[in-house]
Amino acid sequence: MLYINLPDAQKVRNLSFYLAMEEYVARHVDLDDGFFMWQVEPSVIFGRNQVVDNEVNMTYCRTHHIMVYRRKSGGGCVYADSDNVMLSYVSKGDSVGQAFNRFVQMMLLVLRRMGVEAVGTHHNDILIGGKKVSGTACYHLDGRNIVHGTLLYDTNMEHMLQSITPSQEKLQSKGIQSVRQRITLLKDHVSLSLEEVKTIIRQTLCNGEQTLTGKEVAEIEQLEQDYLRKEFINKL
Repeated sequence: MLYINLPDAQKVRNLSFYLAMEEYVARHVDLDDGFFMWQVEPSVIFGRNQVVDNEVNMTYCRTHHIMVYRRKSGGGCVYADSDNVMLSYVSKGDSVGQAFNRFVQMMLLVLRRMGVEAVGTHHNDILIGGKKVSGTACYHLDGRNIVHGTLLYDTNMEHMLQSITPSQEKLQSKGIQSVRQRITLLKDHVSLSLEEVKTIIRQTLCNGEQTLTGKEVAEIEQLEQDYLRKEFINKL
């Protein structure tokens, strides 16, 4: 599997760029399997079928300069910042289920390489000691699957708890009274820095790389505008 590089990898970009990058790679880059990782400033990303006002504490996000985005995959609402890492996997094929399963198995392999015992769930989450450390979502384009996931190395817990507003019914249905009780941080299970974790992920999963051109980056930035439209973010 090839790792997909950006020519200006150190540039700080918004979460919307990486959503567009996934879609661009799936539509225009001829790869059987591609993978890349990214980090962002404090952001909330919610699923295609969710109503933003039901899932996101917009007042808190505005006050604390947390950006809010909608993705084209389903699933729940996620908080991300530069202390965790986001994972993107693009593959050929018509089976979303197979793509989901392969991605989860790849991440379980990575965690085992770090000495961490983890398990996958039928919701395509990854758990350590019964607590969630990674969640995934997926959507299908013509002949391509896009799977994206989180890996919760560390995070600003206050932002995570306050920016997302899961219903009490949702929490109680899981027998849990708070988001904090449902999650675990990878840093509590390894003696590795986040950069070392990223290195292990890349070395385990990828056997080569492909760097996008400046022209391709410009086309991704143009596609990104679709993700920034208010009509897309706020659609019912």
